[in-house]
Amino acid sequence: MSETNLTVKADSQAARKMHLRRIASTAILSAMAAILMFLEIRPSLILLPFPDFLAFDFSEIPVLIGTFALGPVWGVVIELIKNLLHLPFSGSMGVGELSNFLVGAVFVFTAGHIYRKIRTKKGAAMAMAFATLIFSLASMPINYYINLPFYAKAFGLSMDAVIGMSAEVNPLVKDPMTLLLFVFFTFNMFKGIVVGIITFFIYKPISKLINRTYDKTHAPKAQKA
Repeated sequence: MSETNLTVKADSQAARKMHLRRIASTAILSAMAAILMFLEIRPSLILLPFPDFLAFDFSEIPVLIGTFALGPVWGVVIELIKNLLHLPFSGSMGVGELSNFLVGAVFVFTAGHIYRKIRTKKGAAMAMAFATLIFSLASMPINYYINLPFYAKAFGLSMDAVIGMSAEVNPLVKDPMTLLLFVFFTFNMFKGIVVGIITFFIYKPISKLINRTYDKTHAPKAQKA
């Protein structure tokens, strides 16, 4: 067998092995994220000025780790699987999972896209900071046009009722615009900052367990027969 054929065969085997490792990593990180999604914290428990129909959890941490290790598209896939795994146990008739996926996908894809171009610690910090701002801004139209109407319909609530619930814990909420700004935007900024800081410090050690699959852009060359 010629050296060229051996090289092609080795490249093909390495590519298949890398793909399988990515799938396995995706499955593990999705399961971890789904478990963390169950460990949600209601804002009232930690004295945050947000209504309890929002919930804080750390499920985006495994998703971000997968995004940085495997790429932004894989991060969105992990985000989707996480919410699909949680869907049968939904306490919001799927509205919470829809919201979590839409804003989460914006978050991890933005962070992953930036980190793919600047693969340094500084790049990771920049990626998470910029992604936090972008997904917090994106949460406003996503919630206003998609999630809030679904939520109101699912639970028989009007927009005024949602505003009233929010105003009880946050006096800055007066109307739909202040609801979006002082509840959804602010909540997601807080969540993004906390998740980003934790991910920044734990990503590198955990990424080594993923076998650095995303960095292996060239398969090892076969030895001459």
